[in-house]
Amino acid sequence: MNYQETTNWMFNQLPMYQLQGASAYKEDLTNIKLLAAHLDNPQNQLKCIHVAGTNGKGSTSHMLASVLQEAGYKVGLYTSPHLKDFRERIKINGQEISEDFVCEFVAKHKDFFEANDMSFFEMSVGLAFDYFAAEKVDIAIIEVGLGGRLDATNIITPLVAVITNIDLDHTQFLGNTPALIAGEKAGIIKPNVPVVIGEYTDETQPVFLAKAQENNAPVYFASDLISEVFPSDLIGDYQFHNKKTVQQTIAVLNSQNEFKVSVESLKSGLLNVVKNTGLQGRWQQLGENPKIICDTAHNKHGLAVVMNQIQKETFDTLHIVLGVVNDKDLDSILPLFPKKAQYYFCRPDSSRGLDTEILKEAAKKYGLLGEKYNSVSEAFDAARQNATQNDFIYVGGSTFVVAELPLN
Repeated sequence: MNYQETTNWMFNQLPMYQLQGASAYKEDLTNIKLLAAHLDNPQNQLKCIHVAGTNGKGSTSHMLASVLQEAGYKVGLYTSPHLKDFRERIKINGQEISEDFVCEFVAKHKDFFEANDMSFFEMSVGLAFDYFAAEKVDIAIIEVGLGGRLDATNIITPLVAVITNIDLDHTQFLGNTPALIAGEKAGIIKPNVPVVIGEYTDETQPVFLAKAQENNAPVYFASDLISEVFPSDLIGDYQFHNKKTVQQTIAVLNSQNEFKVSVESLKSGLLNVVKNTGLQGRWQQLGENPKIICDTAHNKHGLAVVMNQIQKETFDTLHIVLGVVNDKDLDSILPLFPKKAQYYFCRPDSSRGLDTEILKEAAKKYGLLGEKYNSVSEAFDAARQNATQNDFIYVGGSTFVVAELPLN
């Protein structure tokens, strides 16, 4: 199979949370342990930082990779989901894995995948570990896919574990209270491995402390420990806490004496995240006059910060291109959106995309008015056509919506 056929097979043959939602969620780590053993446990050859959290884990992972690149290390970066191409998930020093490596890996292990009913995510994690071990990276930044305790990435023993924050998202799998979700995320805490917590609340802090104590794991609350926050080329307001988390994680890594990252490398790494890693979709500007911003924020915690940042902008009219997936709790996110805006409702091109009519009617209950469109591109084109140069266009609501935009 060529690359297109290989990735199509991966997407279509096997459970994939990004496309299917609930049916792709696995209840234990049996499968991934089986796959890792089949691959000769490549994860055991890696030095890793493991990053979990409801929001910000992607940005935090990319920042950490950028900082360690600036310090001269060969850095593997595994993240999800991808926006345009599967290979965005697996990078070394900002370079995506080759199409050939993906094809050869799948061809070599396809019979095993089919015989053992491997999910899309399990295969992807196995591929990343295999690739990073083969390429002998100095360190790998591994982002959790969903939750923590039962996530396929949770077979590593990292140098540092990181939990960015906790909010109500994916409640059908992780629990419907912050404490329950914190318990799932805290599942990445390992014996004697330091853990950095980005943000905490009165409800989540005791969960982290108890799990850390149980594992004799030193715990660092970045929000309390970092006073000077360095600037970054990622300019979303929500990056404030992510930067603190990164700075504290690097401090812990330095204290272990295995890696050495200077303050200069830390600062330049934070300033060159996009150049070093290729990260997209985080308060990303796509045009000016009118100013166009897209962002992948898709839950209450993330969208609240983004909506607040929009209100700091100066514009005549606000245009919002909005689409969501069908498991989104609309009553928790729609009240965050401003009534004084023109809406362009659309359905992302995914089997999980929410029907536009349902979204439009739900939005109307909260005074959010606009028209519906047949696609993201049609809605985006209409917004650009209607906007004057003093207006502001925001595109978001889902990673899938941002994925359909011309990002480069």
